[in-house]
Amino acid sequence: MTIECVNPEGLRFNQMKSSSHQTLETRMRPILMKGHERPLTFLRYNRNGDLLFSCAKDHTPTVWFADNGERLGTYRGHSGAVWCCDISRDSSRLITGSADQTAKLWDVKSGKELFTFKFGAPARSVDFSVDDHLAVITTDHFVGTSSAIHVKRIAEDPEDQVGDSVLVLQSPDGKKKINRAVWGPLNQTIVSGGEDAAIRIWDAETGKLLKQSDEEVGHKEAITSLCKAADDSHFLTGSHDKTAKLWDMRTLTLIKTYTTVVPVNAVAMSPLLNHVVLGGGQDASAVTTTDHRAGKFEAKFYDTILQEEIGGVKGHFGPINALAFSPDGKSFSSGGEDGYVRLHHFDSNYFNIKI
Repeated sequence: MTIECVNPEGLRFNQMKSSSHQTLETRMRPILMKGHERPLTFLRYNRNGDLLFSCAKDHTPTVWFADNGERLGTYRGHSGAVWCCDISRDSSRLITGSADQTAKLWDVKSGKELFTFKFGAPARSVDFSVDDHLAVITTDHFVGTSSAIHVKRIAEDPEDQVGDSVLVLQSPDGKKKINRAVWGPLNQTIVSGGEDAAIRIWDAETGKLLKQSDEEVGHKEAITSLCKAADDSHFLTGSHDKTAKLWDMRTLTLIKTYTTVVPVNAVAMSPLLNHVVLGGGQDASAVTTTDHRAGKFEAKFYDTILQEEIGGVKGHFGPINALAFSPDGKSFSSGGEDGYVRLHHFDSNYFNIKI
């Protein structure tokens, strides 16, 4: 593994006071982490924020120290791209979903594979419930099977684990992927979004569809990403329609919209400040990647309330596919088509930004 400290661009924010515009530059030194051979797909911090888990198309989920970017280990067992992961609240178990038509449970510390959930289609998204006793897993449309949401019970003792589903929810349009599904407050609901551009809230016990986003205010193209606020009161979605939208978790009321100039592949919300960050870019095959500016491969920061762009982070040589804030809000990471994870620890200037 190669770990380098580089500073090709730094982090630039625009600070506005009264009617004048001032530029506030915060020069961080991002840690460049090279541990994957293929494009990144997903990033997740554990609850304590000391570990960072990364998924990529190279079949091998990886865990890193979140403070210095040192690689701790890898989880070997998948035979296809790994699309998503989640970590239990006590950081003892990892769950991963893969194009090899399985989702796997792992022992975080030893790297041992504890159980494999087998499907007849790629497993696109995974999410532990609040108490870690359940997991929601989405599967793609694939050769005779429709895209679906599966709820699995997670046994305390791996020896007791079974593969049966507690609940299966079929997508209204079974041929379009459900790219993300997460638990709502108190595990009472499941929130999903995918290729048909609709956000849906389901009853997690009965499977009944409770709410669906309004076409007039909702996304116009495929929803690529979805992340929850720390208190589960609202959530953020990103779409190929070049917007991200903030929604009320219970009522599905649209709160805010953030507009950018490229398709959005990844979104994240700061748990500390009123900031959201969006990442994306044109498809790597459609642009030259010799210069990171060519495809607008930049993580864009927005003021959550005012919906205004306040800064950006450059550095990836390809579209950004994954973003995550640390639980304390003092750092964030990004993963790109270039196979790198970039870890940024904010300096003091970042916390003094005022709009």
